[in-house]
Amino acid sequence: MTLPPPPADTPAAHALALLGERGAGRLPHPGGDLATHLRRVHSQLATWGARPALQLAGLCHAFYGTDGFPTALLPLPRRAELAAVIGEEAEELVYLYASCDRSATYPGLADPEAPFHDRFTGTTTLPSLAARRDFAEISAANELDLAAHDPDFRAAHGPDLLALFTRVSSLLSPAAWADCQAVLAGPLPGSPEGPPPPCGVPSAG
Repeated sequence: MTLPPPPADTPAAHALALLGERGAGRLPHPGGDLATHLRRVHSQLATWGARPALQLAGLCHAFYGTDGFPTALLPLPRRAELAAVIGEEAEELVYLYASCDRSATYPGLADPEAPFHDRFTGTTTLPSLAARRDFAEISAANELDLAAHDPDFRAAHGPDLLALFTRVSSLLSPAAWADCQAVLAGPLPGSPEGPPPPCGVPSAG
């Protein structure tokens, strides 16, 4: 599917330009390249009715690398450059997503009293419920795109991702949760018995 370009002179258009400058279109990624994946995540969040700042955070969620995709497009000391393009609210969500130590954070993500572990600083915080919802929504859009475009990824990580999103379903929008079930719960192509058993903590992008 070819996604239409965003309107000119908008934060999304400027973010795409910055992604191009930083080489996102040259980085291989399931379903094509990193830039294409990020555009699909942006589109998915829009389809789910996410507010503009959350859509922009989804478009830019890999700028600092992630726990599952270590390549950073911008170093952390240059966060202000991204904030100038997409706004402070969206940039803070990009940092939150990128900073997550998944193995330490995922088990308690839906618990407002559970710590959120920052892999960059080694510190913990207690994000607000709204921030946890935003994090979960970006996570769902990202992982579902990977599962939809890479059968091997879905075979390896689909059961764990379904278990994760089931645990945090209270944080997800109804549309996101419905898509998690539709994409992850059905049988794999050529496997009428369904997906294979869980195989550990997901390590997606």
